[in-house]
Amino acid sequence: MEGSKGEEVFDSLNLNPQLFINEALNIVDDLVDDAFDFYQTQASASLKTEGSDRSQDLILGISRVRTFVQSGLDKRLAMWEKYCLNHCFSVPEGFSLPSNDESPVVTSVSRDCLYDVDLDTELDFLRKNLSEVRKENIVLNQELQALERQTASSNSQVNRFNEALQLYEQNSVNEMFQEMMGTASELRAKIGKLKKRRMEESKLTKVEKIHTNRDISHHHKGFSNAKLDDIQEFLADLKTL
Repeated sequence: MEGSKGEEVFDSLNLNPQLFINEALNIVDDLVDDAFDFYQTQASASLKTEGSDRSQDLILGISRVRTFVQSGLDKRLAMWEKYCLNHCFSVPEGFSLPSNDESPVVTSVSRDCLYDVDLDTELDFLRKNLSEVRKENIVLNQELQALERQTASSNSQVNRFNEALQLYEQNSVNEMFQEMMGTASELRAKIGKLKKRRMEESKLTKVEKIHTNRDISHHHKGFSNAKLDDIQEFLADLKTL
């Protein structure tokens, strides 16, 4: 804060920087007092030192802790006070107080803070767009939830269809297996009958061959036992046929 010029400025604004800082420091001191009083009360109740020799030791220990904390806090608050006086409450260069017949809104400082109509219009436009986006977002969320419910329902139907298809396929496999077993049994029976028939036919063929051989043997024996005259007569008869 710059000497008499700064004091003049702050006096015109009914503001005393040092008084403000002192009040802030007093508030910090009050908070520290309350904090350590509460700390001492809670420590005494927890350690049950009330009315005993340990009570004085506890008070002495807390006092030493407070001295240590207060020392560090005072150094930091002194730095804060110096920063406020040199920066927060420093009068800007070129600052001039308004004259009695000049409106406060036309001072050198207030000119830089004039109401920006274009900026306000742009902010309103952005707020409107943000509101529309939020509404669209709500609608999209509702549609998304509806799609999720529809998907869940479709998945449930697909699962039921798959279960039914699986049961159908199992039944079809069982029916096909039973049909194959029946066909195999019929085929075995037919093969058995065919083998039996062939065996019977084979036996009959063998019997017929045996009889045929016997007849031929009998004829052979007949010709061998026949006389020469009989054979010649038989040949003559064949020629006349």
